[in-house]
Amino acid sequence: MKVAIIGAGASGLMAAGLISNNGHEVTLFDGNEKCGKKLYITGKGRCNLTNLCDKNTFFENIVRGEKFLQSAISRFPPQKVIDYFEKYGLKTKVERGNRVFPLSDKASDVISTLVKTCKNVNIKLNQKINNISKNFTIYDEKFDCIIIATGGKSYSATGSDGSGYALAESFGHKIVEPIPALVPIEIKQDLHCLQGLSLKNVQLSASLKGNKTISEFGEMLFTDRGISGPIALTLSSKINRCVPDEIYLDLKPALNEEKLENRILRDFNSNKNKQLKSVLLGLLPRRFIDFFLQNIALDGNRRIQSITIEERKRIVKSLKRFTLKIKKLYPIENAIITSGGVCLDEIDPKTMQSKIKKGLYFIGEILDVDALTGGFNLQIAFATAMAVASNFEKE
Repeated sequence: MKVAIIGAGASGLMAAGLISNNGHEVTLFDGNEKCGKKLYITGKGRCNLTNLCDKNTFFENIVRGEKFLQSAISRFPPQKVIDYFEKYGLKTKVERGNRVFPLSDKASDVISTLVKTCKNVNIKLNQKINNISKNFTIYDEKFDCIIIATGGKSYSATGSDGSGYALAESFGHKIVEPIPALVPIEIKQDLHCLQGLSLKNVQLSASLKGNKTISEFGEMLFTDRGISGPIALTLSSKINRCVPDEIYLDLKPALNEEKLENRILRDFNSNKNKQLKSVLLGLLPRRFIDFFLQNIALDGNRRIQSITIEERKRIVKSLKRFTLKIKKLYPIENAIITSGGVCLDEIDPKTMQSKIKKGLYFIGEILDVDALTGGFNLQIAFATAMAVASNFEKE
């Protein structure tokens, strides 16, 4: 059977290797000058290729498409992904949070391994596909099946420019609006003075419609105009389709309001002649104190003995619920992944085949699926590739 795969990223390379090794004639097209261009920058160049957590934890980290992905992930779970790569010579290691990396810490080794599996594949680089005929003809060559694995719209410089959506639409598929996921959040307050500052063990929360509150605990980083870091990126994926006006930072999540107030009262009673900003050094990073006090309208040069009960309570409440006003999410070009894509109602979750056009398949990030950081998105790419390969038994 002649199979064309559009896109030589994680899912496309995996599918090409699996299908070609079953004896089928596979041609892999990509508009870039090399395979796996986006993979080179994943995991900060180390390529976090999956997450070796239990099944329930895995699905808790899927933001969109959890039900749809049940079959594919169950068929090709993280351990089988690791076994597959190690079968082709890639040694792996498991780090904090069950994140799996190549032992070499080189994303290039993951790509080399995937390319190694494609020894029988006709790989055509620098060939961007903008049109596929209804009878599956590409560049005057007719194929029996087409697999579209072009990715989303994030990191467009790597070739993920959203062109696959037009291909999907040309066959009658609906596209759920592609928007940024795992992306920094732009804040209205002037944050230049905090650029590069990291806050650890803090909680970031958003209130959504229906009295629903989403909270993330961990590390956060200030940028020149917003916030990034693990908890901000995670929160962005959970609020990106209904962005609230404000989010809230709990700077002391380990203490409830009563315990925090007692702590501050002790500090104040022991340091009555000191300046407010110097006493707060026991609670906040130095660079954050002036910004914090400015936002709650208190002068850091005032002596503790002049601080009123009302002002002290204001400090406590702000430490537990410091408001950051959202301007918008950073654009999709800054996103790690894309949320949205080919509508899942039109795809068979067991085979990844289109319900509209027989012989047409979609895998990876072009689908309306996305997950949090930690290797989950690449696992989805590999699992959907295995699902599509199940359609092509050995000849």
